Amino acid sequence: MHRVEHVMGFPVSLRVDDEHVGERTADAVFAWLREVDARFSPFRADSEVCRLDRGELSAAEVSADLREVLDLCEEYRGATGGAFDVRLPGRGLDPCAVVKGWSVQRAAELLTAAGARRFVLNAGGDVVASGGPWRVGVRHPEQADKVCTVLELTDGAVATSARYERGDHIIDGRTGRPATGLLSLTVVASSLTVADTTATAAFAMGTEGVAWAAAREGCEVFAVDAERRVLRTEGFPAAGARAQAA
Repeated sequence: MHRVEHVMGFPVSLRVDDEHVGERTADAVFAWLREVDARFSPFRADSEVCRLDRGELSAAEVSADLREVLDLCEEYRGATGGAFDVRLPGRGLDPCAVVKGWSVQRAAELLTAAGARRFVLNAGGDVVASGGPWRVGVRHPEQADKVCTVLELTDGAVATSARYERGDHIIDGRTGRPATGLLSLTVVASSLTVADTTATAAFAMGTEGVAWAAAREGCEVFAVDAERRVLRTEGFPAAGARAQAA
């Protein structure tokens, strides 16, 4: 089964190689992602996030899902000394940096619960995979038609934060200015919640974020800094000949 839909502002592709997992499961995955977009988008006036930001909901009234997301936001704000912050001055509450990875990881768990064992869920370049090995290419930060590395992923997730799609959109909460110390930073972890949030948080920290991310439990890192130097951890899973393209 293979399906692609546009959700949350980016293409999401799902491939499932288990014959007993059908379209109903795919329907559930994409329904969940659309629900997340409706509830947590900072760009929808009626979303739970916007209602909370306007003071129409109290902290005690938010859903358990949003509370989980906000707790993660606070955890990473503290861990980065404020570099990662979803409440920047002059801006509304924007937890998207956590919501994307968290929601896609939840979608992957729906697949597993339905009996899927071999699948790839790709959300705008951030990937959750199971039953590999799979090959996952990491886009070159300056040449859109090239990759700067290819990794082998069996069961886990990979996420990249970079400047090439949306420019200098990641803000260092400590300074209020765009983070420009890195061109891209990729994190491999056991879940996309961890990989995606760690990648964004580390990118916000600049060059010091590479070592910070590498020190996080279960994380492997590949980064290109503003001087075009490549930095990576020893355990970063470089692709082998046995992997299949995702």
